[in-house]
Amino acid sequence: MRIPLTKRQTTVVFGTVLALSLATYPATGLGAPPENAPPDAVSAVEPTTADMPNVGGNLGNQHYSGLTQINQQNLKKLGPAWQTHVSAVAPASDDTGQQTTPIAIDGVIYTDTPSGGVIAVDGKTGEAEWKWEPEDFDTSGTRRGVSAGDGRVYTLASGNRAVALDQETGEQAWVAQVEGPNGENLGRVDRVATVYHDGIVYAHAANGDRAAVVALDADDGSHLWHFFGGPNRGTVFTDVNGNSVDAGATWGPILADGTDCALEGGSTPWMHGSVDPELGMYYMTFGNARSCTSSQDGSDRPGDNLFSTTLVAVDMTTGDYKWHYQSIRHDVWDMDNVHPPTLADIEVDGATRKVLFYGTKSGHQFVLDRTNGTSVLPVIEKEMITDSRQHHSETQPFPEERLLPECLVWEKLDADNIPGDPWRAVPNYNGYQPDEDGNLVFNPDSYVKADEPFLTYPEGQDHRQGCMYDPQWDLPILSTTSQNGGGDWSNQSYSHSTNMVYFPYGTNPVAHWNGASANGQRAIGQYQTGGILAYDASTGEQTWTNHLGTDMSHGQGPLTTASDLLFAGQIDGRLLALDATDGDVLWEFQTGSGIASAPITYEVGGEQYVAVMAAGATNPYGGSVTQGDSLWAFKLGGDYTTASGSQEGPNTAPLSIRRPVQGDAVEGSEVDNTVLLARSDRSDSASSQDSTSQAGMDPTHLRVEVGSTVTFLNPGAETFPNFPNQLEHCATQFFEGEFNPRLQPGESYEHTFDRAGDYFFNDCTDPRPVGKIEVYLEPTDQPGALRFPSSTLRLGSGTGQFTGVHGTVTAMFDVPAGYHYDGGAQLQTPLSETPVEAANVRGAGKKLVVQFDKAALDNNVPEGDVELTLSANFIHDGEQKQLTSTATVRVIK
Repeated sequence: MRIPLTKRQTTVVFGTVLALSLATYPATGLGAPPENAPPDAVSAVEPTTADMPNVGGNLGNQHYSGLTQINQQNLKKLGPAWQTHVSAVAPASDDTGQQTTPIAIDGVIYTDTPSGGVIAVDGKTGEAEWKWEPEDFDTSGTRRGVSAGDGRVYTLASGNRAVALDQETGEQAWVAQVEGPNGENLGRVDRVATVYHDGIVYAHAANGDRAAVVALDADDGSHLWHFFGGPNRGTVFTDVNGNSVDAGATWGPILADGTDCALEGGSTPWMHGSVDPELGMYYMTFGNARSCTSSQDGSDRPGDNLFSTTLVAVDMTTGDYKWHYQSIRHDVWDMDNVHPPTLADIEVDGATRKVLFYGTKSGHQFVLDRTNGTSVLPVIEKEMITDSRQHHSETQPFPEERLLPECLVWEKLDADNIPGDPWRAVPNYNGYQPDEDGNLVFNPDSYVKADEPFLTYPEGQDHRQGCMYDPQWDLPILSTTSQNGGGDWSNQSYSHSTNMVYFPYGTNPVAHWNGASANGQRAIGQYQTGGILAYDASTGEQTWTNHLGTDMSHGQGPLTTASDLLFAGQIDGRLLALDATDGDVLWEFQTGSGIASAPITYEVGGEQYVAVMAAGATNPYGGSVTQGDSLWAFKLGGDYTTASGSQEGPNTAPLSIRRPVQGDAVEGSEVDNTVLLARSDRSDSASSQDSTSQAGMDPTHLRVEVGSTVTFLNPGAETFPNFPNQLEHCATQFFEGEFNPRLQPGESYEHTFDRAGDYFFNDCTDPRPVGKIEVYLEPTDQPGALRFPSSTLRLGSGTGQFTGVHGTVTAMFDVPAGYHYDGGAQLQTPLSETPVEAANVRGAGKKLVVQFDKAALDNNVPEGDVELTLSANFIHDGEQKQLTSTATVRVIK
């Protein structure tokens, strides 16, 4: 299916750069300069061709292929060659959902299954060659990729197990319990993709109080070395530049109860690393600090907290430390910055440099010299707002060229400005409250006033605007510093052809405070979107941005090819091909289930294929994501068709693009169409009084029909005599700004909803409590009102490929007297929960003429006799109504 995409943006609004000092941020940390590589050393930066043998493509995680058979001129001929439901392959299961990126070697694809097993699939036919499921232990439910070498495939399983499988048969070659040589717990080794090179398997712990990267002998799984993200106190690390540091001491003094924060939590290496055989180094990224107390409370761990939020380079064979680069000092925002590091040899200022691209969630990337960790492109030491309770670093390193906006946008609440800027902020956070015109204006007397005695501002600032690394304590501060935004853990891609780096991102501002669960609250009601951008590898300057409209930061990494194509999947099930030079979408295919992994390309039998796992995931859209178990492969002239007769899968279910409220929907009749502000329930209890919880509106989700009047009540003593609310509370509706009453205890406000939609609102006293009024139209059936000029719909493609589906389907709808069309015409189809939107609607007397693109309809209807239901909104006697009608047609493809 091809549907209109969000218009490509070619510019990005950058936050104000406030620091003035331009510096090369020093890397600190043991080891000697790398020795000359042996003459037969494998290159980490050569493009892949027929094979894509690593989860990152090559060892340098470039996700780039030198194949050119599929190009922009013949792209319209690219169609599916086969689809394999991997869970259906024996031993079969009904598992769905997985975050894995496949690998391809000698025409065979190896990948994790949704259950956590491993399958080998013929890359030409899609037939399974073998499938492994353990019998004596459990799999790991979440997997991100396997590796292969020495005739074996390497995966991870439950109980901190590493497993080697025979590459030809899938039989277990060995199973090893991953632990230190003296039985040390190295963290939970189960999720991260393994990496293989030269007899060594690299595995990363994805959780645990203290997590490590571990190297295993590929012959038997025995321990070779490990490196902890939280170092032992008293160990001095000296880097290749001669800088020394006691990394353990950067976590502050040992606490009175004997706790050493460096050994207690965090610094987890969530994603796989990269290998440079020529330099003899392994590069790994460690995540945020999570101890002591919480990830967002740094009061017990003063200092930089090495090696949290840090890239570390070690000797790939011995694990000896070489250098490190810390992207955020004293991280209290869960800014993992654990992107798999990408290596490249590029030209900078006329000289060839061996570089590494590092950084993710912060919305910028550091370009480092991978031989010694120093900055290749300029880095600014920027002064930060600090909170004396948190022991913040007074400065943080920022690349001079930023990729994503540094600050939130406080846009006016206005029905004509929906959805607005991708980085728009939810009102009332950080003290930004609407004035009488809906403009969000900072109110210094709002809830943020309590923090003021502890804050120190750089010159020229006097409040927190929702910018990168804004400090927080016990009160919620919303910022672009998001554990679910920026690049998060999706891979990037480097193209040798364009010399660009391609960076997928998500927009998901987060409110931090010490007690926030999940390391920060994504503001309820905000739009969770994203896209892909490209920047010049040699200068850092952004080249293009395509804000695609769905989050791209949770596994949806891009693949680029030497024919200047960029392939990337979306969580709404679409696989896209973009022009790598300017970001324009050239081709798209609906797989039928969410994509949370990177595509790959390979060659077999003289033909180039593109493959992707479409299995679904949850972040950040939860249960709204369509789960699956499909491995798809595409080639020029691919003629595979699904059971519906279409090549594409049906549209996925609608995504919850806006962050949903907590709690189930409540019909208005059950609560007399009344919402209680700042109450977590309807009891007369102290625990519910003046609630600041996310569920602090009762009910949080109210359903009423169009035309209903809802009462918003700040309950006083008349309602709850024992524990009435004591504070003023608001119902600030966003982002339309339809209402904003400020109510004292006992006061109420009534609002009549005359149009269908979702109306989010939050509290001005504390922005965390959020509610939603779902206003719906009760459809009125109009039997016989819908008809199609022909009782037979001829869909399908004239070329045999889905790209050849052209034309429109016309429907006629009889409109009763006095009804006037008000938009929303759509067709409900048998194969998808998502209706097909009308391409064109026009009135013709008492008839509505509605046209639908065949390409949008084809994959959502089967062949044979099909019921199609058209619905549309109308205005009648000043009220919004919805009329529907159903007709049966015969579909031929």
